[in-house]
Amino acid sequence: MAAFDIGRIDDVIHGRLRLGIMAYLANSEVADFNELKTALQATQGNLSIHLRKLEEAGYIAIDKSFLNRKPLTRARITAPGRKAFAEYLEAMAKLIEKD
Repeated sequence: MAAFDIGRIDDVIHGRLRLGIMAYLANSEVADFNELKTALQATQGNLSIHLRKLEEAGYIAIDKSFLNRKPLTRARITAPGRKAFAEYLEAMAKLIEKD
């Protein structure tokens, strides 16, 4: 464990809901708001806050449009977000790695 650096754990991703968003988007590339809300069992307000935090970090991009006169919010993982997520997973793996 001497090689483990706690500073490598990305605080932006580490929250349970933000980690769920990143994992979901890493697998699907893009998802609409309601899809994420259902998959992550999140409230609308809570999901909005965490999406905004990931967007501010540059890890996801949010696209807003209309579909049949209804608002449509879609989130997609960005290249920096994919890189940050991979680094996060690597740092977490170091926690359980045995020498």
